[in-house]
Amino acid sequence: MAEDYYQVLGVDKKASADDIKKAYRKLALKWHPDRNPNNKAAEEKFKKISEAYAVLSDTEKRQQYDQFGSADQFRQQYSQEDIFRNFDLDEILRSFGFGGGGRTTFRTTRRGGAARDDYDDPFAGLFGGMGGRQQYANMPQKGQDAEYNLSVTLEESVFGADKKISFQLENRVEDINVKIPAGISSGKKLRLPGKGLSGYNGGPNGDLYLNINVLPHPIYTRNGNDLYIEKTIKFTQAVLGTSIDVTTLDGSVKRLKISPGTQNNTRIRMKGYGVPGLKGASKGDLYVKINIEVPKKLSDRQMKLVQQLADDGI
Repeated sequence: MAEDYYQVLGVDKKASADDIKKAYRKLALKWHPDRNPNNKAAEEKFKKISEAYAVLSDTEKRQQYDQFGSADQFRQQYSQEDIFRNFDLDEILRSFGFGGGGRTTFRTTRRGGAARDDYDDPFAGLFGGMGGRQQYANMPQKGQDAEYNLSVTLEESVFGADKKISFQLENRVEDINVKIPAGISSGKKLRLPGKGLSGYNGGPNGDLYLNINVLPHPIYTRNGNDLYIEKTIKFTQAVLGTSIDVTTLDGSVKRLKISPGTQNNTRIRMKGYGVPGLKGASKGDLYVKINIEVPKKLSDRQMKLVQQLADDGI
């Protein structure tokens, strides 16, 4: 069942801003990590209610969320960086009676389900106790990591590319040149050291992680390191055999032989015309899927010829 922010906070969809705040305060007091030390379930619960409150406490975000109807659909359009932008959890919790220091304004994204050791948890400053964090207040600390969703074309993912991205992080605008390695696929991350949020007390900046998303292609599809393309031939060509031209992703044209008796949905392999493998992995192949076109209308002469074939058991 799709997750609903209203249900997470236990409020009605027509709840007032004050009702939403009261509901979050009650749940935050219950599930805050200081009151549930070493409790992973409570930690996850606290993250969920904080995300729900970050959206529903903001008038504009709430209106946008109501258009989608579920947290899952909302997250497909808005990253956690969007969700937690300008959401100062420390300040909110202090108003609820929790102590604390430092900065916990959320400006990073954790969407995508990456492994925990890929980067720091944006809630990490809370877990382990607010009070315990104060003793490190004057020590240099590395800044939080940040994420950026970068879409690339299929050609760029296969052959590699140099791209320039521009985005705002904290109070600065970053213009970064990025080298996209040949063979990268959707779901992969590129790490740019030192391009994340500013460090504290002279500490180093965090890192920037680029979440790669390969855009759909109108002709080719990709599965792993293999590429797929569809070609349609006539019924007679399938029966008698033929040759067709296949354009590969790099624009070159290759002649492909179609054997007599080729069946519909046959896949013909063109070895080595797929995606380069990352880190020494083998290169993929190009598969041509054959679709056989059956004529919808025949002339009287053609109908007689087909009937003769049918009479001969074909």
